[in-house]
Amino acid sequence: MKAFKTLILTAALVCGGIMTANAQLGGGQKIVYVDSEYIMENIPEYGDAQEELNALSEKWQKEVKAIYDKVSEMYSKYQTEMLLLSEDQKRAREQAIVDKEQEAKNLQMQYFGSEGQLYQKRTELIQPIQEKVYTAMKEVAQTKNYAFILDLASGTSVLYASDKNDVSDDVLDQLGNVMQTVRRENRRKANAAPAGGAGGTKGGTSGGSKTAPVKPKK
Repeated sequence: MKAFKTLILTAALVCGGIMTANAQLGGGQKIVYVDSEYIMENIPEYGDAQEELNALSEKWQKEVKAIYDKVSEMYSKYQTEMLLLSEDQKRAREQAIVDKEQEAKNLQMQYFGSEGQLYQKRTELIQPIQEKVYTAMKEVAQTKNYAFILDLASGTSVLYASDKNDVSDDVLDQLGNVMQTVRRENRRKANAAPAGGAGGTKGGTSGGSKTAPVKPKK
């Protein structure tokens, strides 16, 4: 019951905040929203980038796994032969296992660490697309006199959003001036038909895994 009251209070604050904002803005400006995931799904270049990242991730995971498999093999063999080894031989074999495991950890960090090669490649491929999307959103907002553009994919608590205030397609149309996007009539909503069901500008929509919401430049 307490959680329910908290939810109602949150809803009241959100709705009250939006109503207050609209009252302060006057009739000339309004609050609209986009779904950045839907936008990205309708940019073939983003789909291509995701495919490249997924392929690299899979390749590097196999490399790391191969070394960990070697560690397991070395350890199993050591356990089998341990009774036949001298103390010096045991120490040498144990150190070899430790060294091989550290090699696997180092490679894993090199590929998948917080600033590893996968992160760097994602930044290289995805960030330019996100910047173009943000620029397109800014241009749409300035042209149509929007005060705020919210992102439904950002995790913000939006309890209700009318379809008429969704400007995702307007952003994609604006974005189409600088890069390839799926034609408006061929776009699909994120929760509509399964991927691959709609055609695009060059044979269809290039889909990919979800991306982080587009964030404004500082």
